[in-house]
Amino acid sequence: MALCPQVESSQFALEMQGISKSFGPIKALEDITLRVRQGTVHALVGENGAGKSTLMKILSGVHQPDTGTIMRQGKTCAWKHPSDSLAAGVAMIYQELSLAPDLTIAENVWLGIEPRGALLGTYCKNRMLADTRALAEKHGFDVDPNQKVENLPASTCQIIEVLKALARNAEILVMDEPTSSCGEHEVAVLLEMVKKLSRAGTTIIYISHRLEEVVEIAEDITVLRDGRAMHTGPMKDLEISDIVKQMVGRDLDDYFPKGEVEVGSTALSVSDLSSQCVENISFDLHWGEIIGVAGLVGAGRTELARVLCGLDPSIRGSVELDGKSVKIATPADALSRGVMYVTEDRKRTGLCLDLPAAWNLTLPCLAELGMKHILHLGRENEIAEETAKKLSLKWSGPGAPASALSGGNQQKLVLGRALIAQSRLWVLDEPTRGIDIAAKVDIYELIGRMAAEGKAVLIISSDLPELFGITDRILVMRRGRLVADLVTSETTQEAVMQLAAVDKGRT
Repeated sequence: MALCPQVESSQFALEMQGISKSFGPIKALEDITLRVRQGTVHALVGENGAGKSTLMKILSGVHQPDTGTIMRQGKTCAWKHPSDSLAAGVAMIYQELSLAPDLTIAENVWLGIEPRGALLGTYCKNRMLADTRALAEKHGFDVDPNQKVENLPASTCQIIEVLKALARNAEILVMDEPTSSCGEHEVAVLLEMVKKLSRAGTTIIYISHRLEEVVEIAEDITVLRDGRAMHTGPMKDLEISDIVKQMVGRDLDDYFPKGEVEVGSTALSVSDLSSQCVENISFDLHWGEIIGVAGLVGAGRTELARVLCGLDPSIRGSVELDGKSVKIATPADALSRGVMYVTEDRKRTGLCLDLPAAWNLTLPCLAELGMKHILHLGRENEIAEETAKKLSLKWSGPGAPASALSGGNQQKLVLGRALIAQSRLWVLDEPTRGIDIAAKVDIYELIGRMAAEGKAVLIISSDLPELFGITDRILVMRRGRLVADLVTSETTQEAVMQLAAVDKGRT
């Protein structure tokens, strides 16, 4: 890390001035200036592909800018490696956490900088445990240093990542979508953590597509669009609608463009369905209807979807499609009956990231497209292009690898399979997690269009405003059981949270 002589100090913990970056002919950033005040939460927002990740990778030393400077504590910095940035007190906490699940909390916090023991090549476990407790207590966190990470909730894993950064003397934390994998309760825990850190003097750059969170916790905001800074200033001067307009360049008058649809006959009837993770689930879903599934993380929502779609076996109970009893034992059974499952983890279990986007679209449907034994690449590309138009998919073409697409466009790839397969029943698990507001609206419009065409949709979401914006009914799950079946227009978010979080008879 190269530093020039110190200049006059300022109120800013960090200044990035005139930052530009190109990758070949693609201009990712153009003349970006970001100034972050000491001890504040500064929101960085923008659509997928707006330049947020590139800017933060420059800040963390992963990339070097083509032009521009970084100022830290009155000094100009030239960071060639992530270790340079960390040594200067800047830590990046990525959306995909980098914890070792088989190690304890303390071992993860001090990994690579373990306190040395008396013998060469050993470390002092007791000191490491004590230092972890002291660090957690100093910042108001309640964790057990001896606990293994593998089964901890997402909010606790985020706290561990923060403790790792603080153990390395980080003074600026960059938090990338910290609540994307969290339910409502965990979101509240993490937002309170961010507030505590800020009050204690830690400077935080907070990246999120959840604008309600941004408005709640950030004092300042910078909005990026197409590699440029469209707005920077105090958060108090903006409403969510103003932020959205700066992000997408237009008004999105209705985030939830759901029209009135006449509900038809029963599409799916579930009676006393049980598996190892869910118990005695019963409900009906009609053609043209959109039902949401709410509940805390671990309530059994994903497990229900997996049983319905043949990914996990049922122990007892029955399922009817269109009035006929069916046994869905495998995903192939589900597909053959017009049921399509969209996983909550598009990168790990939804896509083959290194394969062409067109292949990702058609892979589950090759037999239905007449390509069970022989591929017709020209026809496959035609189908992919037609589907891309229906989805407003932004790509460089059907041959582009799925990994080259933004998160929102990757999600559209997964949804596109249901279009190609002409699936009648869609089971969607967190379909808008980690994507920007414009891509969310595109997906809401697609879901509404499918309902208008008479298809049935079951959507699992941790985003209650989303469920209230697009569904007809909401199923509430708690501890593997269905505890309520509510008409969306006749209930409230507070009532749903109460049902999801509190056992009957308890307060």
